[in-house]
Order: sequence, then structure tokens, then C-alpha cells
Amino acid sequence: MSKEMQELQKQWHSMVQSIHSNSNVVAFMNSCVGQYLDDHPFVALSLLMFIAVSAIPVAFFLIFVVTTAIMACISVIVMEGVVIAIGGIALLCVLCGLGALSLGVSGVLSVCYVVLSALVNYWYASRGQIRKQEVNGSFSQKSPSVLDLSANNGKNE
Repeated sequence: MSKEMQELQKQWHSMVQSIHSNSNVVAFMNSCVGQYLDDHPFVALSLLMFIAVSAIPVAFFLIFVVTTAIMACISVIVMEGVVIAIGGIALLCVLCGLGALSLGVSGVLSVCYVVLSALVNYWYASRGQIRKQEVNGSFSQKSPSVLDLSANNGKNE
């Protein structure tokens, strides 16, 4: 044999020796499964080939699982963001509607207050005129009712 081949054989032999001297390999070879595979090399080779060939589909499946899990997490975050955005827009619309409603109700209440206060002031002013007329004595013996006085004031104006 050539010198290179002998060198390659020595490297191979040292690598096999290091594998056989590994404590995990020794423990496996002393087990029942290791002894069975040592006695049946065809089964060991078939198992080794199955593991080697199935590594690629298993790797693709694991990549698919991890990718799907990452995409699910991202989509949950995106979906949560969309739901929060829609909820925020709905809340903004409701608050704008409530603001417009409160402006309308406060406007109606303000108008009612102004009208009622004017009516109350007019009523008290009319009663004050009636009392002044009673005090001055220019009021006739028979005092007309308040409604009659307001009716007369309506004609005079």
C-alpha cells in the first residue's frame, strides 16, 4: 500500500478507537440493544440508514412547526393590534357622539332656563305692579284676577 493509504488507515483506526473508548459508547454496547446490534450487523445498518434518511423529513417538519408557531404568535399580536385599533376607533366615535349629544342637551336646557327665568321675572314683575296699585289706591274696589291683568297687559303691548 502507498504511504498515504497507510496514513489514512491509521487516522481511521485512531478515530474508531476513540469512538470505542468513549464512555457513552461503552455503556450502550454493554446494554441489551447494543449487544443485539453487535450480533446482527444488517439490522444495525438498516437502523442507521433509516435514521440518516429520516433526518431530512424530520428536520423539515420541525422547521415547519417552529415557523408555524412563530407565525401564530405574530398573527396573534397583529390580530390583537387590529382589535385594539377597531375598539379605539369605536370608542372615539361613541365619545364624539356623546359630546354632540351633551352639547345638544345643554343647549336645550340653557334655552329652557332662559325662557323660564324670563317668565318667572315677568310674573313677579306683574305681581309687583298689582301690589303697587293696591298700595296707591288707584285700584278699584273689585280686584281683577292675575290672569285678567296679564290679558290686559297683552292688549296694551
